[in-house]
Amino acid sequence: MHIVGHGFLARSLEPIAAAHPDTVVLAAGVSWASGTSDTDFARERALVDATARQCAADGRRLLFFSTASTGMYGNARGPGREDEPAEPCTPYGRHKLALEQRVTASGAGHLILRLGHLVGPGQPAHQLLPALLDQVRSGTVRVHRGAARDLIGVADVITVIDRLLAQRLDGEVVNVASGVAVPVERIVDHLERRLGVRTEREYLDSGAQHAISIDKLRRLVPEVADLGFGPDYYRPVLDAFTDAALAGSAPTG
Repeated sequence: MHIVGHGFLARSLEPIAAAHPDTVVLAAGVSWASGTSDTDFARERALVDATARQCAADGRRLLFFSTASTGMYGNARGPGREDEPAEPCTPYGRHKLALEQRVTASGAGHLILRLGHLVGPGQPAHQLLPALLDQVRSGTVRVHRGAARDLIGVADVITVIDRLLAQRLDGEVVNVASGVAVPVERIVDHLERRLGVRTEREYLDSGAQHAISIDKLRRLVPEVADLGFGPDYYRPVLDAFTDAALAGSAPTG
């Protein structure tokens, strides 16, 4: 596996790289769902196009990471599914869907994964969990009223990716998430209990929530039944992240 990128997800993929030598993984680009920089978007488009052209030329498979966030599925009626037309509702979601379409049209063998909110040691400070943990530590948390997010441990994501790549899939789009949207207030509650603190909450009336369908993932990777996905899955995921942060191995902002 040739990994393009050096960040959180790229580092997490290194243990399975040797098992998939004919795959090029794009683990670089815009990773901030609230980011709307035209310059950053253009830079990622150029990277996707160049990498896809190279994969088409030398017969390697391209693994592209898209998003299953609110930006992609926020307008979905019911759980967001890969086999239904997506209606992105943010610039980030529209950008990622357009990149999916460019990958599909490139002629390269490819697999597109729409990821939920990854959680694990060493995440960038701007991502959801490090940002929330920093706010809890500071004593004040901004909560978007009604917001909910699908959290999935990065170790489980790598397990799923390994199984999907082993199947030699081509031209597929797959949601990789836990299938459960956790209210952000409940996430904050859990972080407070874990740290033994109480915070002041500032509520904003701009929250959004959506559900992500993982029916296709369950069909393709039956082993996800052993990963513990369900209403309480997020608790041990948060515990592991918080423990690592407190031990100093998951620096936050």
